[in-house]
Amino acid sequence: MLAALDHVQLATPPGSEELLRAFYIGALGMTEIPKPPVLAARGGCWFATPDGTVQLHLGVEDPFRPALKAHPGLRVTGIDAFAERIASHGAPVVWDDNLPGHRRFYSTDPVGNRLEFLQPLA
Repeated sequence: MLAALDHVQLATPPGSEELLRAFYIGALGMTEIPKPPVLAARGGCWFATPDGTVQLHLGVEDPFRPALKAHPGLRVTGIDAFAERIASHGAPVVWDDNLPGHRRFYSTDPVGNRLEFLQPLA
């Protein structure tokens, strides 16, 4: 029986780790978590929320193609302030009102992977 979602992995091009750190740490407020040494040798980086409940792993893929349709849906609180924070880091914010009972927007990370941010309505 499934118990929880452990992590989501997205692809990234070789050598993009510093761009990813600036975005996932600076814009999203995540922290970098260490990869096991055998996996660290492959490149990429892993991030988690400060409480560790949400993890995003970015693994090197060559040739690289960003996820333009597939995406993680990340639940947030204070969605307006969160959207402003992301925009202040130069990332796009595209609002979408097609999910009943939620406010949500889409953005992309620095390598073009699609990300969804949503907050249930009270």
